[in-house]
Amino acid sequence: MPVIVVANPKGGVGKSTLATNVAGWLARRGHAVMLGDADRQQSARQWLQQRPAQVPRIAGWDIDADHLAKPPKGTTHVVLDTPAGLRGKRLDAVMKLADKVLVPLQPSLFDIQATHAFLRELAAHARADAVAVGLVGMRIKEHTHANLHLHEFVATLPFPLIGDLRDTQNYVHLAARGLSLWDIAPGRVERDLAQWQPLIEWIER
Repeated sequence: MPVIVVANPKGGVGKSTLATNVAGWLARRGHAVMLGDADRQQSARQWLQQRPAQVPRIAGWDIDADHLAKPPKGTTHVVLDTPAGLRGKRLDAVMKLADKVLVPLQPSLFDIQATHAFLRELAAHARADAVAVGLVGMRIKEHTHANLHLHEFVATLPFPLIGDLRDTQNYVHLAARGLSLWDIAPGRVERDLAQWQPLIEWIER
């Protein structure tokens, strides 16, 4: 049972956006998906509460970030949205479960600095060799200095940048209705679906 963790110690970088859309894609593929929310803001749980009955079901997982238990039987895929400040024992608990870790990044100096320290901690973790880590650029505006600096920073890291997701209100509008990109007509979000293709390929490996 694959466990995909979305993590970054910096708040407001798009963890819940990434986690809910990963869960939405897995559910659309017919998997029995469980979305866990260890974040104090409970954004993923609120998203699930808004989710319409006619779209593929995603189960919620009430968890304590300090005591992560195994998911219930019948679950085929788990996505875990983690809190800001994920370090120490909480990070250890998450890494024991994780098969893959997605780290969302935004092109700002403060996000880059906070993420740099976190990535060093991931690289030094005892399970580093057993867990695949991939970086995802969030709210990216193409052809900007900030985006250029983000890619220069990523080039110095031991983990790959597996995709960039553009700055668009599509994610905001969908989140408010408990939806993912895969719950609406593809033609409405064609550009965004294309940006997700490298992420999907990485997750499926």
